This record gives sequence, structure tokens and C-alpha cells, in this order.
Amino acid sequence: MDIFNLEGQVALVTGANTGLGQGIAIGLAEAGADIVAVGRSAPDETARRVAALGRKFYAVSADLSSTEPIGRVIAEAYAAAGRLDILVNNAGMIRRAEALAFSEADWDAVMETNLKVAFFLAQAVARRWVADGRGGKILNVVSMLSFQGGVRTASYTASKSGLAGVTKLLANEWAAKGINVNAIAPGYFATNNTDALRADKGRNQDILARIPAGRWGKPEDLAGAAVFLASRASDYMHGAVVPVDGGWLAR
Repeated sequence: MDIFNLEGQVALVTGANTGLGQGIAIGLAEAGADIVAVGRSAPDETARRVAALGRKFYAVSADLSSTEPIGRVIAEAYAAAGRLDILVNNAGMIRRAEALAFSEADWDAVMETNLKVAFFLAQAVARRWVADGRGGKILNVVSMLSFQGGVRTASYTASKSGLAGVTKLLANEWAAKGINVNAIAPGYFATNNTDALRADKGRNQDILARIPAGRWGKPEDLAGAAVFLASRASDYMHGAVVPVDGGWLAR
């Protein structure tokens, strides 16, 4: 039996309409999983690409800027798909400003989505799994700024460093319950969140010079790590933060 095979499993992926979440969702579908996509905008392209792979696709509309919709999201996911086996906490946002000028509103908005919602969504899914007497796989999407400070991203750095720590905390508490909690740390990827960086010729050149692979990542570059952490191949991994960064941290 292929230990990377996800057939018969259902993955809930937040922020799957574009970018990294889309790349992860499609990768999981390629490995056999059905997909529940959660987000504000209609994930039409992701739905089309998952359906083309012969997998089922369910969309749950929710604004994950607060914890308010979490209970409904879980209820709708189970009603539509009948089960959840994998949770990918990918939805996130970034606000950029100098630390001297960083606003409380930009701090709170990023921390709410990137850290608070991710934690309470994981809690809600894990409570269901524990009540059902079963385990599952949770993948948190963190960042290079879980390891480094960065610049002009105070709340993003804090949230992604916090989520890496929460990943380890949840692994400590839930490993014995059969729940694997791990994280993927993407490097510099070509997504909507990095439009400003790539448009800045100086910053773009500096970033590329630091990446041994010599290019920005593509969303599909995350698929392999996501499938690995969602599958039986990672059954003895708990609390790991796996960089997928083109060698950025090795430089």
C-alpha cells in the first residue's frame, strides 16, 4: 500500500482559492483526497482543477478574520463531506509598516486571522476527532519569519512565530490522541502577498540572491511536503516545522 495515498480522506483547507492554499489543495487532491475549501471568495479555479482530478470538492464560505464562523464551518464541512481527516490552516494576511509607525489595528487584524483563528479552528477539529475516538492530521502554514525577524512586518512575524510555537504545544498535548500537528514554513513564494516585494526591483534582487535555488517558489512546490505531512508517511512526526524555501535558511 502506498503510504502517501490519501484516497478516501477529506482535507479542509483554508484560503484555498488562490496562492499557497490552492497549491496545497490541488496537491492533496492529486494524492487522492477530497477537498473542503474555506474562504471569503469563491474558489472557482481550485474547484475546477480538483474536479479535473476526479476528486470531490466542497466550498464553505466564511470570513476567517474572526473566530465567529468556526462552529458553522465545521458543521457545514461535516454535513457536506461526511468526515474530516486533514486540516490545513493556511488562511492568512500581512500588513506592512515600519515598527515605529505600526498601528494597533494592523497588529490586531493579522494576529486574529493568522494565530487566533488558526488555533481555535484546530481546537474545533480536534475536539470532534477526540469525541469520535479517532485521530487526524493538522498542518499549519507558518513562514520564514517563524525563524527570522524580517522588516516592516511586526504582526506577521509575531503571528507566524506564535503559530510555530502553538504547533509544538498542540503536538505535545495531542500526539497521544493520534493527532499529528506539524507545520510547513514556505520561503519566498510568488503569491498575492508578495506582489509588493517582487515589484520592488531592489528587494526582489536581494531576495533572489539569497535563495540557492535562484527563483521564487511556486504554489505547487508546497504539494509534496503537504502530502507527506497529511499522509501515513508522517505518522511519527509531531511538532515539526518543515521549511520549503529553496535553501533560504541554509544560506
